[in-house]
Amino acid sequence: MTTRGDHIAVVGTGVIGAGWATHFLAHGFTVTATDPGHEAESRLRNWIADSWPVGERLGLANGASRDKLTFTSDVGMAVQNSDFIQESGPERLDVKRALIAGIESAARPDAIIASSSSGLAISEIQAGAKHPERIVLGHPFNPSHLMPLVEVGGGALTSPDYVAKTMAFYASTGKKVIRVGKEVKGHIANRLQVAIWREAISLVQRGVASVEDIDAAISYGPGLRWALLGPFLNLHASGGSGGITHVLQHLGPAQREWARDLGTYPETDDYIESIASGVDAELRSYDFPEMLRQRVELLIQLLEAKRSLSQIP
Repeated sequence: MTTRGDHIAVVGTGVIGAGWATHFLAHGFTVTATDPGHEAESRLRNWIADSWPVGERLGLANGASRDKLTFTSDVGMAVQNSDFIQESGPERLDVKRALIAGIESAARPDAIIASSSSGLAISEIQAGAKHPERIVLGHPFNPSHLMPLVEVGGGALTSPDYVAKTMAFYASTGKKVIRVGKEVKGHIANRLQVAIWREAISLVQRGVASVEDIDAAISYGPGLRWALLGPFLNLHASGGSGGITHVLQHLGPAQREWARDLGTYPETDDYIESIASGVDAELRSYDFPEMLRQRVELLIQLLEAKRSLSQIP
């Protein structure tokens, strides 16, 4: 099993792959990254340099160093000595399968291959693989060097032992790991996000609220609670001595009625222009790059605060 100081390969160095590389380096691993893109190495090294202060702020592992990064455009060279391989290629099945084939041509047969797939099923990705039992889902959230959540699961041919090893490995690097017990499109967290997006778009289209008001409704309302406790524990906290049972019994009829009135996701792209215009209007009084910088700062502060409280999951 992979331990600290062992070799990790990061295949694909876009935003997600670069975040993974930063995360693994910050936790003391030796990382070999690969990407066929033009100037991919310089972009990756610049990205890591810009993100390294976040790792320093959250705490670097012993031996953590950006000097432990090696880059190659050759997938085989990147993975040949790796104990753990994090694949973060484009979200296309043909590309994923081609990457898996290239990885398996050089990787050790027992090396774990974790795909950052946002929604593709591992059963589809592992089809035709030489050692499908070691191909698992390892889906992070952006920015992946900062957000703790990782969804882990297997496909029809994945060994449960490899799933367990992957979960233990991610947890050892400080990630909050959840198990996807059954393959569904979009896994878990993305499906929850889509449920919110579906109704948010519907409310704008129906003239109930503006884009800006929808964003405020979440970021100044339930979103603040959700950053601390999940939806079930928040419901439980709302029920007083009766807990979640009281809330569901009390609000159940109304919630069923609300659920029947929820909108559906648009079947065409006609909605995009109105939503984009709403976002443009919301951003007129803001400096968006500075907003993103402040978002990172607040995320770090929130993570630091949660770490200091033993009773916050």
